[in-house]
Amino acid sequence: MQLDELAKRIASHGLCAAQFAAVKSIPGFDSDAGRVNPGLAAYAREAFRAEGVSIAVLGCYINLGSPDEADARFHMGRFKEYLRHARDFGCGMVGTETGSVRADFAFHPDNHGEAAFQRVVARVRELARVAERSGVFVAVEGVASFVVNSPRRIRRLLDEAGSDNVQIIFDPVNLVNADNWREQDAIIEESFALFGERMAAFHAKDFIITPEGKYKQVAAGTAGGLLHYPLFFKLAKERRPFGYVLLEDTTPETLAGTVAFARDAWERA
Repeated sequence: MQLDELAKRIASHGLCAAQFAAVKSIPGFDSDAGRVNPGLAAYAREAFRAEGVSIAVLGCYINLGSPDEADARFHMGRFKEYLRHARDFGCGMVGTETGSVRADFAFHPDNHGEAAFQRVVARVRELARVAERSGVFVAVEGVASFVVNSPRRIRRLLDEAGSDNVQIIFDPVNLVNADNWREQDAIIEESFALFGERMAAFHAKDFIITPEGKYKQVAAGTAGGLLHYPLFFKLAKERRPFGYVLLEDTTPETLAGTVAFARDAWERA
């Protein structure tokens, strides 16, 4: 799909912003370092702008927790390119999760150890220096199975990275699992208390618990979804008015229903 067609499809649902990942959105584009340039950024920016859609977040999701230094250097280089060119895209932040000590991003117990955490801190600190020079944000997303996996761990990352150019993409669904989902209200409230002022964008999706007790992420508005949207959106509106809310886990078939659900939930919160 060409970018102008993608932008038209987004705008047709009344959406005004998107999270943009070049490798997923540009036919034939690969993730090799050195591919991002001002002309590419301007092409993407103008394709979206023509339809009244802004690029809220550049997605460059890399494995910050990897113990493979050579692999990490390569992907850090890619992320820095996006930071340097973010303004050319008309965007103020580049987003990533923190990853795993495993190359396939799967859970490993060492993810929640101190060595992995300090590895992530050092790399985020390095990226933050580039963000500061470029006038943009490194936007980090916590995930329960990854290195930065809880509200307190997110707060520690912000403190130890030591830069206001590190911000958070807050996705409450990422911080719950089959074991702790009943404590979701406390997790959401603690998150806003600890780093609400550093939330640069929100991800909106949902989760269900299957009859077998398995946790599964689904689109917002899915029947049986368990996320406490009234609390999530109430705090988001209070603490970060007009903040970006970006829909995840949608498909062309579910998008209209997801948009309608999210709008109604936001109005009611």
